[in-house]
Amino acid sequence: MTTALDLALNAADGALRTLFAKPRASRTCPTVPSEATDLSRQDKDLSGALMRVNHVGEVCAQALYAAQALGTRDPVLRKHFIKASQEEGDHLAWTRDRLDELGARPSLLNPLWYAGAFGLGLVASRLGDPLSLGFVVETERQVEAHLASHLERLPEGDHESRAIVAQMKDDEAQHARAAENAGARQLPAPVKLLMRSAAKVMTTVAHRI
Repeated sequence: MTTALDLALNAADGALRTLFAKPRASRTCPTVPSEATDLSRQDKDLSGALMRVNHVGEVCAQALYAAQALGTRDPVLRKHFIKASQEEGDHLAWTRDRLDELGARPSLLNPLWYAGAFGLGLVASRLGDPLSLGFVVETERQVEAHLASHLERLPEGDHESRAIVAQMKDDEAQHARAAENAGARQLPAPVKLLMRSAAKVMTTVAHRI
């Protein structure tokens, strides 16, 4: 039987792995091998900044799912959150590898982003499973829209980054649908607005730091 201590230790281990270990994907990174990427310094800087923001989003996703898995008392739902976290782990690895390829660095504030997202996940889990799942739906919908905007902003010649972002966008939509099917309840409009405002702050800061 999984104990509270087991769950807490797993959460701590997940935090350390997310923030300090080299992430490894279970799926092959989406690529377009027939189209070579040749970016100017300006385009490479732009791609690096956008992929840093996307990497921060995946750091936050790991924190959110870990907190919600810790907070729920439903073992079936806990498995749902853990599975989603594992799938998001591919995104974490892909974006980190792409940052390395672009000569860009991850956000210096990743520990802060992780802590904040973990706290939000715990709060969501305390509101009950339907609203916790509703939090997942709203988060994934906002991330999906955010990734769509990045597809418009990424340099047309950056085929690797664009392929990664397109696959991430599809996966986020699937995670939102899975949460809806699991019994998500829609969040109140003020909560959605607050989430958008917090996401705006994060993306603006992470673009540079």
